[in-house]
Amino acid sequence: MQRDKGFQSMNQWVYKFGGGSSEGDTSMKNLLGGKGANLAEMASLGLPVPPGFTLTTDVCTWYYDHDETYPDDMNDQIETGLSHIEALTGKTFGDPTNPLLVSVRSGARASMPGMMDTVLNLGLNDETVAGLAELSGDRRFALDSYRRFITMYSDVVMGVHHHTFEDILEDAKLDAGYRNDTEMTADDWAGVIEQYKAAVRDALGRDFPQDAREQLQGAVDAVFGSWMNERAVVYRRLNDIPAAWGTAVNVQAMVFGNMGDTSATGVAFTRDPSTGENRYYGEFLINAQGEDVVAGIRTPQTLTRESRLSMGEDAPSMEEALPEVYQQLADVFVRLEAHYRDMQDIEFTVERGKLWMLQTRTGKRTARAALKIAVDMAEDGSISTDEALMRVDPLSLDQLLHPTLDPDASRDIIASGLPASPGAAIGEVVFTSDDAEAMVRAGHKVILVRVETSPEDIHGMHAAEAIVTARGGMTSHAAVVARGMGTPCVSGAGDIKIDYAAGQFTCAGRTIKQGDIVTVDGATGQVFAGEVSMIQPELSGDFAKVMGWADAARTLQVRTNAETPLDVETAKGFGAEGIGLCRTEHMFFEADRLAHFREMILADSEEARREALAKILPVQRDDFAAIFRVMEDRPCTIRLLDPPLHEFLPHAEADIAAVAESIGVPASELMSRARELEETNPMLGHRGCRLGISYPEIYEMQARAILEAQALVAKETGTTPVAEIMIPLVSGEIELRLLRERIDAVARDIGVSDYTVGTMIELPRAALRAGAIAEFADFFSFGTNDLTQTTFGLSRDDAGKFLPDYVRAGIMDKDPFVTLDQDGVGDLIQIATERGRGRKSGLKLGICGEHGGDPASIDFCQRTGLDYVSCSPYRVPIARLAAAQAAIRAKR
Repeated sequence: MQRDKGFQSMNQWVYKFGGGSSEGDTSMKNLLGGKGANLAEMASLGLPVPPGFTLTTDVCTWYYDHDETYPDDMNDQIETGLSHIEALTGKTFGDPTNPLLVSVRSGARASMPGMMDTVLNLGLNDETVAGLAELSGDRRFALDSYRRFITMYSDVVMGVHHHTFEDILEDAKLDAGYRNDTEMTADDWAGVIEQYKAAVRDALGRDFPQDAREQLQGAVDAVFGSWMNERAVVYRRLNDIPAAWGTAVNVQAMVFGNMGDTSATGVAFTRDPSTGENRYYGEFLINAQGEDVVAGIRTPQTLTRESRLSMGEDAPSMEEALPEVYQQLADVFVRLEAHYRDMQDIEFTVERGKLWMLQTRTGKRTARAALKIAVDMAEDGSISTDEALMRVDPLSLDQLLHPTLDPDASRDIIASGLPASPGAAIGEVVFTSDDAEAMVRAGHKVILVRVETSPEDIHGMHAAEAIVTARGGMTSHAAVVARGMGTPCVSGAGDIKIDYAAGQFTCAGRTIKQGDIVTVDGATGQVFAGEVSMIQPELSGDFAKVMGWADAARTLQVRTNAETPLDVETAKGFGAEGIGLCRTEHMFFEADRLAHFREMILADSEEARREALAKILPVQRDDFAAIFRVMEDRPCTIRLLDPPLHEFLPHAEADIAAVAESIGVPASELMSRARELEETNPMLGHRGCRLGISYPEIYEMQARAILEAQALVAKETGTTPVAEIMIPLVSGEIELRLLRERIDAVARDIGVSDYTVGTMIELPRAALRAGAIAEFADFFSFGTNDLTQTTFGLSRDDAGKFLPDYVRAGIMDKDPFVTLDQDGVGDLIQIATERGRGRKSGLKLGICGEHGGDPASIDFCQRTGLDYVSCSPYRVPIARLAAAQAAIRAKR
């Protein structure tokens, strides 16, 4: 391998495992990657693991830091690793008569299924294939393995697309009258291999490599190179995996599941990854290699007899076909789950009746399964409730918080397949990932329909509401990735015939075209024509238990951003402990209210403005009373009017004429007023507290409506609602002092005193002046949407055009409007917290921007010492769990 000649290292780049021992373990996951660390751990446990070695993630870092070269002592360590494998297998790498064959697989510290490249059967060539045939006593098996190796190596390492080889194979089967690969004879494979090699020569102008060490160099280069391929980059971005982590490479002795009817390969989970039920779940194929299972090329068989019967399958399960090996596998399941104390995702191969373990890792699961597994393991004492809480991804709860199909709704079924990932979705049919992504950008919801998915489809799978494939099983690429994303998926819908060119599929005599609406039910594996009505989820059982544990563990309160009684009721049902942001401007957009509000804007004197406000007052009072009734004694932070006034005025001539007529003013006057209010940069213009300074009567009316509503509901219910009046967009203490004096005067006039006044900290100057501002504030609420905009000098509405470029370039780790920028914006929040509480120790602090529902941002709020976070209603459970996890981390 190409070396960096100027460097002599003393590092250990290679770690060996196998033969009942290893040089690593699971504590070395960052160095060995997840796969390498777990292979080492299984070997140390005495499980049947083919021997091998791991090239560390440090090698990957070196590779990219040194112009894709390697440290010069790495080759010697690789030779030592090969010698280790040779000693344990009794075979020699590159030996024509007794060849050692190896697999070369990636293994990042975070699982990235299907995103990077793998090469199997490495070491085969025109000579060693004969030796393999002699040793195995099966020439057909040897040639089948060789053709697989040529296909995979040529695609992954040499850049000859696998379709080149698939076309040759399909033509060969057609000429011979075969339907399945298993019908191919040894002589058939020999002929195909010659065509494969000729295809490589035609495509590249050079022969397929015959030297085993050259093959190994190419494969290692390809696996490290695949860390930066497009699908891996997209997957890392979607799953917040830093590029700096790198990947390890695992080189391992081959074991063969394609050596006849006593050989097999499979993928299994120690529990059901869709439901979390404590039953074995998986698939296998007899006389196959592992890629056959996950690629969806052949339809796999079930692992257990129970699964076969429940799914109505005819082909025997592994439990029935290979009962002794199945029992060995079941024993391994018990050992691994007990050892790792979590559900495991396992890959295995059976070679002529002997079980070999190729991988174990913490299994990806749906939100429903994650809850059940966490609850079951906590209740049986395997883990603590704190550990159970840390096992559930807060963002995955979103899968459980939205409607599912109404069981009583009429359904027009189009197709059926396997229930690969639960959940229901409605959308327009698309057939390519590029189309899916483009249509979603244009505001559509789509269902991606494919013959089968591949890692290149990751962007379309992420964009789609649901995925349907014609081929593939429950552990196919589509199924595994969809479950990890929480996206509904139906796989193996074999009756669907897709015509990509025509943009349509047919099934049972029906034709569904691109753009047609379908409904997908991933829980039953069914696809329906049109829209099927939905019902609200049941948030009880395991969900309720986890939320109860979360509430006991967290110290941050969780409020909601809401201003309609329906949203407030929804948030309360999800466990909101109050309202952190009620945006009063959202209450004016209904037609009858808008007319009065426009009349107020157009008023040419304070007297006329107060007349219009008097018409708005009872409407606002009723709005606030409705909210107070729902929230009872929970605190309600109500923000006074914030947006620029011109937003409430029409701008098109026809609209202006209609509004002018409705409110009885000349159109010219309305147009003139609209021009007066128009601003070049309204985000930084006449809005927020600046309106209160210019037109104090507006804020006086709103304060009166809030406080009168509070008094009204207190009289009705006997309990006093907690009114928190928030003044937005202050830049210093004088604005807040003047406006608070107005509010306090209204309160004295009404005769109420049970309220508080605070402000939203959303400007850098306000954060820096927080000590002085706190003199006149009972609370601060950090408006991180605007604070992010004003700190970065970015427009949230426009920055989406270029922020992805910043993330890809590594300038930003994440979009700062999604996850709080803890370095810059976070510094301002910490400064405001310290200075505000330095002036007033009991100052209540919260966050009400969109970041209030983001787990990483919530963790920051915990560390900063805020009192609460506030988020949209459907994010309340996410915030409750994230707050619990933040509190648990703070204790550690």
